[in-house]
Amino acid sequence: MNFTEKVIEVIKNRNSNVCVGLDIDLEKIPSILKNDPDPIYKFTKEIIDSTKEYAAAFKPNFAFFECYGPKGIETLQRITEEMGEDIVKIADAKRGDIGNTSVRYSKAVFDFFKFDCVTVNPYMGKDSVLPFLEDESKGVFALALTSNKGSQDFQMQKLADGRYLYEKVIESLNRWNEKKNLGLVVGATHPNMFEGIRKLTPDMPYLIPGIGAQGGDLENTVKYAFVEEKRLALINSSRGIIYASSGSDFAEEAGRKAKELRDQINSIIE
Repeated sequence: MNFTEKVIEVIKNRNSNVCVGLDIDLEKIPSILKNDPDPIYKFTKEIIDSTKEYAAAFKPNFAFFECYGPKGIETLQRITEEMGEDIVKIADAKRGDIGNTSVRYSKAVFDFFKFDCVTVNPYMGKDSVLPFLEDESKGVFALALTSNKGSQDFQMQKLADGRYLYEKVIESLNRWNEKKNLGLVVGATHPNMFEGIRKLTPDMPYLIPGIGAQGGDLENTVKYAFVEEKRLALINSSRGIIYASSGSDFAEEAGRKAKELRDQINSIIE
């Protein structure tokens, strides 16, 4: 089974397109956990346990674990094990370097941490992406059109032929997708671009940030990013789910928000 087939299967089996982003900030976790011997692990595990029923994917942001040094790396490894095998595990690491370095990055993400896929910055070119695509069962979500305001600086620049730079990048990524294990990161803050991007990449899965705190348009995102019964997209929410409450009910509220997002997506599809 290639990576795209796994994404389709998980979404179908779990009846969900929700990706829970795990951007764990020690300053934002509930005060009741601050005196716990291992507050980052405790908080993250409870979030995973409370939201897994409603999610198709988990996406830990590496920076939010790496900043705590060896303890953060250990926690990242432990929580990946907690996710189980029946869900898509996304390493939000935004790797991208020359070939031999990308080989080592891929070994770390896939062999050490045991993730299913990784976010990759493709702007160093083909040799920075291909090492992550060697195993068809492991996947890449390549940055195509991101949700941040800075996406205007380069990605939205017009080329001499009239296309945007991001369209040129997507065209190249499409060619590199020989093993059907490459997807795109496309921000929900660009709903007017989705229809054109989907026409370019009808069979690619998307990872879609920007819903929730960044103000992305959920209805138009679902309308244009999904592909009929395949539902080829994972819609990420981080802060809107994991920090839904700062009280003792933080896990319960996170679960409620994950369910709410899942149900909103499903109601739009129906």
